[in-house]
Amino acid sequence: MLNIHNLSISFGGEYLFEEIAFRLNAGDRVGLVGKNGAGKSTMLKILSKEQEPDSGQIAMDKELKIGFLKQDIDFVLGRTVLEESYEAFIEIKKIEREIDEINAQLAERTDYESDSYNQLITDLSDHTHQYEILGGYNYQGETERVLQGLGFVREDFDKLTDTFSGGWRMRIELAKLLLQNNDVLLLDEPTNHLDIESIIWLESFLKNYTGVVVIVSHDKMFLDNVTNRTIEISLGRIYDYNKPYSKYLVLRKEIRDQQLAAQKNQSKQIEQTEKLIEKFRAKATKASMAQSLIKKLDKVERIEVDEDDNAVMNISFPISVQPGKVVIEAEKVGKNYGEKEILSNINLLVERGSKTAFVGQNGQGKSTLAKIIIDEISHTGNLKLGHNVQIGYFAQNQSEYLDGEITIHDTMINAANEKTRSKVRDMLGAFLFRGDEVDKKVKVLSGGERNRLALCKMLLEPFNVLVMDEPTNHLDIKSKNILKEALKSFEGTLILVSHDRDFLQGLTNTVYEFKNRKIKEYLGDIDYYLEQRRVDNLRDIEKKDKQIKSASDTKETAKQTYENQKKLKSLNNKLSNIESKINKLEREIKEIDVELAINYDQTIAEPDFFDKYQAKKDELGSLMENWEILQEELDTLS
Repeated sequence: MLNIHNLSISFGGEYLFEEIAFRLNAGDRVGLVGKNGAGKSTMLKILSKEQEPDSGQIAMDKELKIGFLKQDIDFVLGRTVLEESYEAFIEIKKIEREIDEINAQLAERTDYESDSYNQLITDLSDHTHQYEILGGYNYQGETERVLQGLGFVREDFDKLTDTFSGGWRMRIELAKLLLQNNDVLLLDEPTNHLDIESIIWLESFLKNYTGVVVIVSHDKMFLDNVTNRTIEISLGRIYDYNKPYSKYLVLRKEIRDQQLAAQKNQSKQIEQTEKLIEKFRAKATKASMAQSLIKKLDKVERIEVDEDDNAVMNISFPISVQPGKVVIEAEKVGKNYGEKEILSNINLLVERGSKTAFVGQNGQGKSTLAKIIIDEISHTGNLKLGHNVQIGYFAQNQSEYLDGEITIHDTMINAANEKTRSKVRDMLGAFLFRGDEVDKKVKVLSGGERNRLALCKMLLEPFNVLVMDEPTNHLDIKSKNILKEALKSFEGTLILVSHDRDFLQGLTNTVYEFKNRKIKEYLGDIDYYLEQRRVDNLRDIEKKDKQIKSASDTKETAKQTYENQKKLKSLNNKLSNIESKINKLEREIKEIDVELAINYDQTIAEPDFFDKYQAKKDELGSLMENWEILQEELDTLS
């Protein structure tokens, strides 16, 4: 599908990557990995033709359709969720408008026998036929199915996109891409704004996708579950293996170890040969032998070892002053947004030096409570901070508050005070912004680099309590590990909102689960919490919570729960069966539509063609109706 040949691009005289080559074929689901700033997002922009390389070529089929999910998106204001999602169907919407215009003309005119009136009838027939071929009668149902898979409910469909956060708008953009039937999907950090349930749905969708998928992600589990190939960009080169991420890491280490062993063995042989040369040179009778050995040595191809980019951040979070024993105390705290209750009757006591994790599905109030703690939003009930408490806060979208038009250095200088101004360059160096890099404008930085800068800027203010909301978004895997070690060493109090089990493991000593507007305390780390919930990971909790309801103490309620579980299982099986049939029929209809477009006369010549074609469409319409009925019933039970 795409053939990338000798691709090079440089910034400020330094190559981001140089003369790299690879090929992308149908069915490839590629994890594009590497450190922040290695060039992953730039590679996606080049593949999508948004950016031109300095040299090299990309050969692709002329009709190839490429969809690109970027980290930064712009929305036209004033559209509803459905209206924005329907923008995925540009050609269908264009034909819809043309059909409406023709119908309006036909309704107004009375010259039924005229040539122009007959031409309108012909045009309407042609447009209607084309509308059918493009799937005009199915796109609305398909749009709703994808939006629900990504976490939207029917009540959201008619709301304006302006009323949704950046994360939810990103889901709409993702839905549009998934609906467009692109041949190539380029996804830049698609899971950053998704809850675990939506991530699971996206995994299933991508695993069944027949085109090419190239994913930039730092979510190891997502990469392992979806990809079948890994391309790493490191120090201007690429390493390409047909393995998902974790298996690729093992394989690359094995190959590098083999290279090191071979290089060591070769170095010994070269050393021995050089000693012989020196020895033979001293004797006239063996001078010709020495020359022969020299020629032999010149022909030896030196074994090279793949370079590793080991530059890492150097972070530490110094404590400002010692606070009192109790740093946060909440009593009967609640929060409503209009009629929607997010938190109710929350009681919380956080002691000095504790490290606490907030976990739970999106929309359960984790970020809301974090914002209440830092006094960013109003609430009911009482929340007070202890003596000498100084809070540092890292928001989920912290990097969005950075001014893109100023440089990295100016960002820090503007936020610094007299005491910290002289330390700015050293601090930036610790966060891998060195030399002339500090003069880059913030807008040219990758998502991970912006997050690093936001972390660095946060350290300019003193604190002894650190509240962090999803701090690992956009950070590469090495940077995640460095941040984790820094938080382990932090002597102050930590509150961490995260759905990343790898990151939370061994980091916190208390877990609060957010569910149904309440919180529940687990006095242990994330592994203890999962053990108590009797699951292996946070994803399993999402699945478990969706499929079963809490059992009550009474036999009657227990029986009802059992019946619900049986019904849920039956509905899920029916839904899965219908979805399978829908997918099969859609593929068959699409194949027929393609045949009609290529060989119209030959195709319709088949016996009973139109009857069979219409029967498939009727069956599809009936299945879609049944799907909606089952989904509504499932939503009621869930």
